[in-house]
Amino acid sequence: MGDNRSREGGREAGSYMTSGHRPDLVIFDCDGVLVDSEAIVAGVLGGQLRQLDVEITDEECAREFTGLSQDMATKRLYALLGMAAPGGWVDSLTRAVDAALRARVRPVPGVLDVIRLLDVPFCVASNGRPEKVALTLRTSGLAQYFEHRIFTSADVARGKPAPDVFLLAAERCAAEPRRCVVVEDSPSGVAAARAAGMRVLGFVPGRDQTLDGADELFTDMAELPELLTLPPKI
Repeated sequence: MGDNRSREGGREAGSYMTSGHRPDLVIFDCDGVLVDSEAIVAGVLGGQLRQLDVEITDEECAREFTGLSQDMATKRLYALLGMAAPGGWVDSLTRAVDAALRARVRPVPGVLDVIRLLDVPFCVASNGRPEKVALTLRTSGLAQYFEHRIFTSADVARGKPAPDVFLLAAERCAAEPRRCVVVEDSPSGVAAARAAGMRVLGFVPGRDQTLDGADELFTDMAELPELLTLPPKI
């Protein structure tokens, strides 16, 4: 388990039980899985940090902050700055991020088709701020598909990589953790899913991307429906 084999490689090795198995619940991460928000946020954050004379690229921002909870991201920011942020800076950053998302965020290519096809329950479990998750789902047109099934790290004591938000999602949706499948794109999310005892599919749309610990990797949302019919590895 968690060896990052491709879907085809897993089949050839006989890693699956009988075909046609379906999960009781599919849990989607939000940023980078449902909405294309990560590059937008990294661009705003990188620009704001460079104004404070922090030498960092947008790509480095994405690597540093993708998948972090708000508290963890704030601590990482202070570590980069080497001091507390100037008064009002974090609030200003939050407003700038939200404005950019409101103007530019879109669904991840193909994810809307997948959601419309799903005939099993599904929900969102994110490390993002509740306000940001709501904003991105609403702006991207996805909110209507997740009404009352949106969970964030604000709902639990610990964000990812702790399993709390995934376990909460399973409990609220009346699903056993071992019968849940998580769709993630970050190391912290994969770690959280594994800690929750859930199967985790790693979405890696970029060339040569890896995601250690995921049960399967896939690069295109069109692959997801078929992957969801496959049982956990044994």
